[in-house]
Amino acid sequence: MPTLTLRPRQPDDLAVLWQWTRATPSPEWQQWDGPYFTNKPSPIPFNDYVQEVQARPPQPHSRIIALDGQCIGQVTRSEEAPAGGGWWELGIVIYDPAHWGGGLGREALRQWTDTTFAETDAHVLTLTTWSGNERMIRAAERVGYRECGRVPEARAWQGQRWDSVRLARLRHGEP
Repeated sequence: MPTLTLRPRQPDDLAVLWQWTRATPSPEWQQWDGPYFTNKPSPIPFNDYVQEVQARPPQPHSRIIALDGQCIGQVTRSEEAPAGGGWWELGIVIYDPAHWGGGLGREALRQWTDTTFAETDAHVLTLTTWSGNERMIRAAERVGYRECGRVPEARAWQGQRWDSVRLARLRHGEP
């Protein structure tokens, strides 16, 4: 059984991150981010990407999803305003479709949920997706998140209207 961990970004991860985020035009993972990332970054040469990344300080609210040590995706979190209110929004992406459908996303979300509760003052965690991303909704529900909001047809994507779906999990108990 492969080992899935969340860890800080390492220099060896940059080639994988560049390939999936800046080198590959229209990678499949972006189809599932769908209406949320409409400003897709333009392709840039690897060396320029490395300089761009290294110019930014390490991000405490981001981790690499590593499968047997190899980067396969990322998790992120950001505090919702006002600061100190105890509400954090999470994000997760696994880049390569070969790693989809086997529970890795669910396990990464479980670990990130536990880590976020341990490292922050979070009272409630949310994640937001769209109704076409049924795998993300199902994974979140299996980790204990419950739908807490749905805005009908709020997102236009691929010529259709989709609901915006927000799921939440409280530190103690259900939302």
